[in-house]
Amino acid sequence: MVSASDRATNSANDPEAAAGKGSEPTGKGSGPTGKGSGPTGKGSGPTPARTSVWLDGQTPSRGRRTESPAGLDRNRITEASVRLLDAEGLAKFSMRRLAAELDVTAMSLYWYVDTKDDLLELALDSVYAEIAPPREDADWRDRLRELARSYRELLVRHIWISPLAGTFLNIGPNSVLFSSAVMDVIRATGLPLERQTGALAAVFQFVYGFGTVEGHFKARCDATGLTQDAYHRHAMGTIRAQPHLRAIVESSDDLMAARGGDTVEEMRERDFVFALDLLIAGIEAKCDRTGPATTAAHRGQQPQQPQ
Repeated sequence: MVSASDRATNSANDPEAAAGKGSEPTGKGSGPTGKGSGPTGKGSGPTPARTSVWLDGQTPSRGRRTESPAGLDRNRITEASVRLLDAEGLAKFSMRRLAAELDVTAMSLYWYVDTKDDLLELALDSVYAEIAPPREDADWRDRLRELARSYRELLVRHIWISPLAGTFLNIGPNSVLFSSAVMDVIRATGLPLERQTGALAAVFQFVYGFGTVEGHFKARCDATGLTQDAYHRHAMGTIRAQPHLRAIVESSDDLMAARGGDTVEEMRERDFVFALDLLIAGIEAKCDRTGPATTAAHRGQQPQQPQ
């Protein structure tokens, strides 16, 4: 959840995203040719910025449905898009490559989407379905931990969603469910309304950054054929061999030793858990200053906001 990569923080922290700006990375109209704003690619004026595929009332947007390619639908196209993005990354993703994966012509895809950005937005929302809703009967702290962990795992599993999360409005059905679950938890903390978006940003922008770095580190290790531990040892050995860098590493040896954990993943897990605990403790401290709202939140009740 950053600027998301999710609706709740987009709206709260990114006025341009909330207004629908910056949601067309390619900047190429809304037709398959990238010209104009109509289905045929013709238009007499400048092309308006595309807001969201979820706000497009034309699905599919071209011709008669009876002429659409047999066996092709949006769900199948979206699933194939996710597979390709996982396997080859965002930079290599294209309509032509996707069409080859589905064994259809590239033009066949335009029966169901107007641009590549539409496919990316559909793929982005589809993976949010992998985030399970938190337990309804759990304390807000446990629910917050569950959502934070699920979001982190999603970012690691699909590293291509990191740049897309702040690009689109994230108002698809799965993203909205996630955002709603997050907002329910933040409301249950007992924080005053004016502080809830700040708490949301603190937790989920931290998770976004942590999961993004973790996902890219794992992908780099996978690309080299090394385990994360072997890659880490190799990298640290290379750094220690450089005189101008050795002193920096050696000065932090005691810090790394105190960190604990026998593997890179264990060390990372300890850091994530402790950092999240710090954020939750900060929310609790702010709640304590608001008085009765904290007591109501601890009982799992909807707190009354201070007058």
